[in-house]
Amino acid sequence: MTSETTSSPRAPVVVTGANGFVGSYVTAALVDRGVSVRAIVRRPRTAPDLPGVEEIVGEFHDRDVADRACSGARAVVNTVHPMQDDDGPQESAVGWAAALAEAARDAGVPLFVHVSTTSVYERKAGTPDVDEFSPLVDDDANEYAVTKRDTELRLHEVDGITRVLVRPTAILGPGESSVWNTLQPESIRTEESARTDDPERTFGWLHVHDLADLIADIAVGAIPLAQDPEQGPVPGLVTPVNAVTGNVRLREYLAPVCEALGVEPVWETREAFRAQLRADRARAWGWSPKVSFEDAMAELVTGLR
Repeated sequence: MTSETTSSPRAPVVVTGANGFVGSYVTAALVDRGVSVRAIVRRPRTAPDLPGVEEIVGEFHDRDVADRACSGARAVVNTVHPMQDDDGPQESAVGWAAALAEAARDAGVPLFVHVSTTSVYERKAGTPDVDEFSPLVDDDANEYAVTKRDTELRLHEVDGITRVLVRPTAILGPGESSVWNTLQPESIRTEESARTDDPERTFGWLHVHDLADLIADIAVGAIPLAQDPEQGPVPGLVTPVNAVTGNVRLREYLAPVCEALGVEPVWETREAFRAQLRADRARAWGWSPKVSFEDAMAELVTGLR
């Protein structure tokens, strides 16, 4: 570890996938807070071109890359999902976040923030409201949810560092790799199956700006540690926190998107999750999302048109 201690406000924050959808917004939010960022990316000259951002090219789970990035850092934020670019066995990719967390711990970094998803929760017809105490998915869930769950479980095995699992729901906001503003609308435009669903199914949502604010505030200590997880991340342990601004019915997302694309939704009554995704813990920590659903959808539809 360098002479710059990890508690110093001048120490950088490491962000993996800093050129990705969530990673780029998190990087910008940290820069807005006056924090320098070490941006780990896989391709040269793809890190956000912002003041105080140092690009580190390589695989974040490579120990040499991780050691270099983590030395003297105050926190590490992992925004990368291993399924996106993994060419090898999926079970190996599950351990990538844990490998980075171990490197951070060994370098003396006190805090590791991992971006997960509310998809790790069991959400079926009849499932009650979901909070951080709700059961996680079984092995028969889809690969995305199981991989995210298993990555979280591996992080539980990394002792000696405070770990925060941020679990966002559907993330609205512009970006080439934005699932709900770009990729899903393209599928809706070209595939009838993508616009066929139960109109009353719960659609939990938040805007990427509000997600980035939550992650950045955790990373810089604006949300202080606490012995009670309802008050803040617990030192030395794993603390999950949901990031959900609100819940609407799926029709409120799908119908405007279809209209903007000039296609018709296909409504089918199905067995579906109809309760609420709750983020009371994040709000108790002081998180106050600012982007309304109406504004987020107006931004989405304007981008499509």
